[in-house]
Amino acid sequence: MTLWVLTILGLSALIAADFFIGRKPHDVSIKEAGIWTGVWIVLAALFGVGLLIWGDSQASGEFFAGFITEKSLSVDNLFVFILIMAKFSVPSHLQQRVLLFGVLIALVLRAIFIAAGAAVIANFSWVFYIFGAFLIYTAWKLIQEARSSDEEEEWEENRLLKAAEKKFGVADQYHGTKLFIQKNGKKIMTPLMIVMLAIGTTDVLFAMDSIPAIFGLTQDPYIVFTANAFALMGLRQLYFLIGGLLKKLVHLSYGLSVILGFIGVKLVLHALHENGVHVPEISIPVSLGVICGVLVITTITSLFASKKQAEKEAAEKAADESPKDSKDSKDSIEA
Repeated sequence: MTLWVLTILGLSALIAADFFIGRKPHDVSIKEAGIWTGVWIVLAALFGVGLLIWGDSQASGEFFAGFITEKSLSVDNLFVFILIMAKFSVPSHLQQRVLLFGVLIALVLRAIFIAAGAAVIANFSWVFYIFGAFLIYTAWKLIQEARSSDEEEEWEENRLLKAAEKKFGVADQYHGTKLFIQKNGKKIMTPLMIVMLAIGTTDVLFAMDSIPAIFGLTQDPYIVFTANAFALMGLRQLYFLIGGLLKKLVHLSYGLSVILGFIGVKLVLHALHENGVHVPEISIPVSLGVICGVLVITTITSLFASKKQAEKEAAEKAADESPKDSKDSKDSIEA
């Protein structure tokens, strides 16, 4: 219990420092985003090393595997965050504030998910079969969506947001960092509040596969929570750092599907082992190696494919412009 209290206090202090430093709404530069991304990664690494020193190699390995998995899965969240920001036309200087509170809402909701998942796992070992089957299905569905997704994605408001808008009403414009304003004697929400709720509640959909995934790597609720916390808290800076590069990660969905499928198989094998069936179990070092390997290969192939596509589009554009240039030159000579 003491460890939990100290950890939550420590995370709260880091979040407060992050908020205090960036409390004034402003446009986040690439330099600032890069520095803070590095800070959160270093903090996560130090925490993992701390587990190794004061805990054991098993706990440390599980944390790093969980952190890398959650971090890679959270990158997929950024695509939806970009859609939400665009849909609500969030001013660039307010996006940092939106993401900070949106991620905090997401962290609280994930903590509830983690507590519920830990309680279910502790009492019903057969739930590993469900988690494993769900992850394998999600992996297959992710591949199908990646292969058939040719059109621009659109984001739609969930029921919670629609209910909140109906109950409180929404202002027709942003009012700085205010979340509520008085209008005709009635308190109504500003678009800023709606976007924060959208970011936080939409993350719950992603938690539906990321939480079972990390429980496939460790059944320790403490490691599950801390891995999620460090992955989510660095997500805001990552949004500004690689937001423009996300479209180049064209094979990300395939990589994530492989990771989810792999962890799904690991969960099923673990469930069989728990029920006395003699099957091989996948160790944490192997899991960590597979996860890192898939992410490296996915990134390399994505950048290579994006470069090829850019060269092809440039060549087609040049070919389209050539006849026109030739005609203009000929007309100039004749004149």
